[in-house]
Amino acid sequence: MTHVFLATGDLAMDRDNYDESFVATRDLLHSADIVFGQLETSFASKGSRMPQARHAVLARPDGAAALARAGFDVISMAGNHCMDWGQEAFFETKSHLEAAGIAVVGAGANIDEARSPVIRTLGDGTKVAMLAYSSILPQDYWATERRPGCAPMRAHTVYEQVEHDQPGTPARVHTFAHREDLAAMCEDIRQAKARADVVIVSQHWGIHFVRASIADYQREVARAAVLAGADAVIGGHAHIIKGCELIEGKPVFHSLCNFATDLRMDEHHAKSKSFNEIRVLAEEWEPDFGSLYNFPKASRLALIARLEIAGGRVIRSGVVPLVIGRDAVPRIADKGTTDHAEVLDYLTAVTGEAGLNARYRIGETMIELEGAI
Repeated sequence: MTHVFLATGDLAMDRDNYDESFVATRDLLHSADIVFGQLETSFASKGSRMPQARHAVLARPDGAAALARAGFDVISMAGNHCMDWGQEAFFETKSHLEAAGIAVVGAGANIDEARSPVIRTLGDGTKVAMLAYSSILPQDYWATERRPGCAPMRAHTVYEQVEHDQPGTPARVHTFAHREDLAAMCEDIRQAKARADVVIVSQHWGIHFVRASIADYQREVARAAVLAGADAVIGGHAHIIKGCELIEGKPVFHSLCNFATDLRMDEHHAKSKSFNEIRVLAEEWEPDFGSLYNFPKASRLALIARLEIAGGRVIRSGVVPLVIGRDAVPRIADKGTTDHAEVLDYLTAVTGEAGLNARYRIGETMIELEGAI
């Protein structure tokens, strides 16, 4: 018997009726055995916005139940928005998700809780463990022994002056993983592997909006995770598709783009310094004041990661292509359509541009990663 694990891109609904966000994908999500998502907002009745929060939306408490109705089973709160509205909203969000029957991973009242896996047993007895970490971290958003927050996978940045006789020329950027965080993640994976057959690791990481680019630390963290026992790595945060790779035959999805993510914009925001600092990172990004989806043009294309699991292992992996319109509703790009071809072409292109080794084949239920078995 084959079981299906699905992972979506970022979740941040901001509309009157949250159920509208899932009208085109609910059947697919409900057909899976486990559905995993990354939360990028807070479901709380009140909160105090943290000064280090950049874009922060306080969503209504009923958002958690909407995710449950949509088919989500496990939600990662390991991300750069987990503490946007303070500890009270953090705990309220977690409580609403759990009350809706959704397990929370990657965040907790302390670092031990944030690093604890969620484990689910499939119909054939296969145990699947999920862990979640974030490299995108405003100050103090990560958990400690005495502070709530998310599980960190921090990284350091070093700037190398390339032409030493040419002051002011662009530097080469190097990144590398925080040693203690990397060691802790690997230990978490090893312990989870001792308790489960399949271990899936979510990473909130990477360079947002910049086409194709994969930071050095992402490759380092992904390889370390696989060597520690991870069977798949699911990436998010970049808000555009990034390429995939296979490490020791294990799939790494560097960025799935968005899923149910609403982003409104007005003229004041469009002229703000903070928006225009990140706008230049994208290939094409024009504000659309009548749209619920004010992201770069490339963000129209998105993915759901799909893993087929049987007999205690991942036997096949790939992606379900999506398109997201001005209404911010993700819709499946059916095989044979121009939308399907556009997603596949973009994914193939950015995979090659990043020097990643994944190749793609159109299968019956997904675009398969060749060589993933």
